[in-house]
Amino acid sequence: MKKNLLSIIILALLVVNIVLSAIMMISVSSATKKTASLVADIAAVIGLEIEGLPDSNLATSVPMSETEVYNITGELTIPLKTGEDGKSHFAMGTVSLSMNSAHEDYATYSETMATKEGLIKDIIFSVMANYTMEEAKSNSAAIKNEIIQEIQKLFGSDFIFAISYSFLYQ
Repeated sequence: MKKNLLSIIILALLVVNIVLSAIMMISVSSATKKTASLVADIAAVIGLEIEGLPDSNLATSVPMSETEVYNITGELTIPLKTGEDGKSHFAMGTVSLSMNSAHEDYATYSETMATKEGLIKDIIFSVMANYTMEEAKSNSAAIKNEIIQEIQKLFGSDFIFAISYSFLYQ
């Protein structure tokens, strides 16, 4: 009889343990969801992406001695996507491309950069036109990454590895 009573007490304690464990898991999972939501909101505010930093394979390490800079001639005035305020905004400024002079395609394309400038400007205009003024100010790394990818597709080479721009927004 004592063995059966002891078994019933152990069974009751097991059931209580399972119920308390379930309650604890529910409370912890809801807190975890709230924490994840808070982290996502903070990341959105400071402009980070959950997937990580922009493609690190594009950010090649080229020594300064092998870096040549091509400046796009003239100041660009780029119309931006209409924002929440309903007004038209523009980005005005200059653009420079960084090229790897040790790359095998550098000799081929560096001499003809002036003739390809119209195509490069078109890529810059088309990428920037997808962003509002607020997005362009806060997502410059993503915009530069997208422009570089498009330019590399145009040339079929990655001898152009970075873009620098200085825009004023109005």
